[in-house]
Amino acid sequence: MTQEITGAQSLVQSMEAAGVEVVFGIPGGAILPAYDPLMDSTKVRHILVRHEQGAGHAAEGYASATGRVGVCMATSGPGATNLVTPIADAYMDSVPMVAITGQVPSAAIGTDAFQEADIRGITMPITKHNFLVTNPDEIPTAIAQAFHLASTGRPGPVLVDIAKDALQGNTTFNWPETIDLPGYNPRTRPHSKQIRDAAKLILSSRQPVLYVGGGVIRGNASATLKTLAEMTGIPVVTTLMARGAFPDSHALHLGMPGMHGTVAAVGALQQADLLITLGARFDDRVTGKLSSFAPKAAIIHADIDPAEIGKNRQADIPIVGDVAEVIPELIAAIQAEFDQGVTGDYEGWWVQLNRLRDTYPLGYDFPTDGTLSPQYVIERLGKISGPDSIYAAGVGQHQMWAAQFIGYENPGTWLNSGGAGTMGYAVPAAMGAKVGRPDTTVWAIDGDGCFQMTNQELATCTINEIPIKVALINNSSLGMVRQWQTLFYNERYSNTDLQSHRFPDFVKLAEAYGAYGLQCDSQDNVDATIEKALSLNDAPVVIDFVVHRDAMVWPMVAAGTGNDEIMYARSLAPEWGSDD
Repeated sequence: MTQEITGAQSLVQSMEAAGVEVVFGIPGGAILPAYDPLMDSTKVRHILVRHEQGAGHAAEGYASATGRVGVCMATSGPGATNLVTPIADAYMDSVPMVAITGQVPSAAIGTDAFQEADIRGITMPITKHNFLVTNPDEIPTAIAQAFHLASTGRPGPVLVDIAKDALQGNTTFNWPETIDLPGYNPRTRPHSKQIRDAAKLILSSRQPVLYVGGGVIRGNASATLKTLAEMTGIPVVTTLMARGAFPDSHALHLGMPGMHGTVAAVGALQQADLLITLGARFDDRVTGKLSSFAPKAAIIHADIDPAEIGKNRQADIPIVGDVAEVIPELIAAIQAEFDQGVTGDYEGWWVQLNRLRDTYPLGYDFPTDGTLSPQYVIERLGKISGPDSIYAAGVGQHQMWAAQFIGYENPGTWLNSGGAGTMGYAVPAAMGAKVGRPDTTVWAIDGDGCFQMTNQELATCTINEIPIKVALINNSSLGMVRQWQTLFYNERYSNTDLQSHRFPDFVKLAEAYGAYGLQCDSQDNVDATIEKALSLNDAPVVIDFVVHRDAMVWPMVAAGTGNDEIMYARSLAPEWGSDD
């Protein structure tokens, strides 16, 4: 005889059946019935965060570091709406995540009941799909479908909103053996003719570029990407979301393209006659003014999401499929061409690219007043902690410097909010990453603006023994906004001075949360301070790096301009000729 259980017990059993290891969340009235049986689960660990936004970003960090689906949970109304930002963030960056929210009792839905919010309607545009469950019998199917949707095709967030009476009602647990979602059949295998045509076009081009996006990381295709690049000798650029998809140290890598990309990467895209676009979406931060982007280039565009192909730039050869399957088939098709004696000739192309790379390397000036260079701090952090560490960045100047001056050799080691640009991402994302990969050193590289949005999660880290390390790049400003005010608003610094060099005292703040607090304001002490932080592994560590406030991120393509108008610090390359 099948034993009756509550919907809440069914929810917990469903999470266990889905393979959930950890849930980040906060209880509240509507979701409270689920927390009672969750206490008895031996398979699912719940981590009590200090804010629902932290729960969502922690789930993102866990997912991005492990490749598994991240899970967060909140109650109805404000609990659910506090998840909206990380859900939108996960949607933009294709992060597999399931958000489970409580809802007011089904009879009260639509009555403006206490803590009611139409979270399903609110999140409709920022989820792959969402569910409202009012029948306890439907909980296992909804959870199974949510995890399937989140992790297949183009990954993304799925929300399951469950009415309180569904959690309290009686049911029997029936985990579905198969997933039946009519209309949802993501195409993973590419069309063979498109692959053959792409191979021919690649080998007939003279100035091709492998334009690599975050889809290569989400699709676990980094190894085959390396094989493709090495067999063809084609230069590679990796977008902000694709850092680590191809080793920075590799001779074929030109760096990151886009608004703050390397001159070699930006120039390669602009001068290319072919872009082999893999899991990238031609977003505005890469293309700049779209009408002037890569004007001479034919486009091969491979993506698992057919909606991305042709959305911003028309593809000459569109390939719908998972890059994990597209790239091996491209390799086979190119090898078949090789066997027929057809090869590519890119020698002249590399002469141009090496000239760009040699003339305009990434670099920075040291402040003349003796204050600490933020770029130097981040560069040394990457050198000392090494490429096997995970680096989660907030949003702003420190994010760009971390993308530029740390060498990424492996996928899953660079976490950031790319599409949404969410301040406050770093600390909770690092927390989630450390939970998912506890034996890996995990750094949150944060700004003093970002850090003050979510630093309460340090308490979560201390209590739950999650020893992340925080490199706080404290320039006492909303740095990227200040940079724009310097360049485009006649140095009128309206509301960007955070006065963080005076307060709060970040060392005391860290200690108040049970973390180690360190401070460094001298170049001579940078290495020793980083090494000290690396030696402390029984609690979180926060380093307050007090840095020069007017350091700028170079190169830069100003918003609304074309990539040909890239600005480069004159002190680093006087022959560039632009007044920047």
